[in-house]
Amino acid sequence: MLKNAISKKALLYPLLMLLAMWGAFLFQHIGFFESCTGAIIPLAPEGLKGVLLSPLLHGSVEHIVSNSIPVAALMFLLYQFYPIIANKILFIGWLMTGLLVWLLPPIDISTGDFYYTCIIGASGLVYMMAFFLFFSGVFRWDMKLLTISLIVALYYGGLIWGMFPEELFYRLEQPSRISWQSHLSGAVVGIILAFAYKNVGEKKKKFIWQFPNYYSEKDDKLWQQYKELHPEDFNEMPHIKPDGMWEHLDDIIKNGK
Repeated sequence: MLKNAISKKALLYPLLMLLAMWGAFLFQHIGFFESCTGAIIPLAPEGLKGVLLSPLLHGSVEHIVSNSIPVAALMFLLYQFYPIIANKILFIGWLMTGLLVWLLPPIDISTGDFYYTCIIGASGLVYMMAFFLFFSGVFRWDMKLLTISLIVALYYGGLIWGMFPEELFYRLEQPSRISWQSHLSGAVVGIILAFAYKNVGEKKKKFIWQFPNYYSEKDDKLWQQYKELHPEDFNEMPHIKPDGMWEHLDDIIKNGK
């Protein structure tokens, strides 16, 4: 039963994504990607190729491990509960997030100075999928998808702090190496896609008894049988006028009843 309930794509696609990420990391380790090759370099023409490649590249083992788990988990939820539009969400979200990161100039918040930076990592995709899954459930107002929204909020609610520059919270000697631009871009794109595709995909199920003109002869017979077997449930209670309420209570006390 569980085998039939879980989509094959929900297992296969996250696995392929992890293989691509770790394969690219291996190529980095052997020197295939040097310096900023394959990275997003904001506002630099040579950095545009990073829109496609940067989510596969990571700076360290800790970096790729920290992204691998949420990427796999969120892709599983995406393909399991949004199978009809999952490919579109991943593809469009990948491109839009990368382009938005490329358009955002890297600024040192504390000084206002621009600095040269190379942005790599799948964290933008993580934010895009997390915010899509959360807001899609809210926009669709479907109980099953709202449950997914709550799960995402429970496990990844802390992601919201990554959308802001660390300089706002700490005094740093050098600009942070954590790309808040990727996080913010992914979050914005995820919300936009959740709204744009809120009416696309699996329709919200409506039970037959929820329709206004619903009538069931079987239910009606059962209701009539219940009324015949339990007439005491339908006896009306005697009504007492407010004005005579106290006199009625006096009679009960006097008669001991």
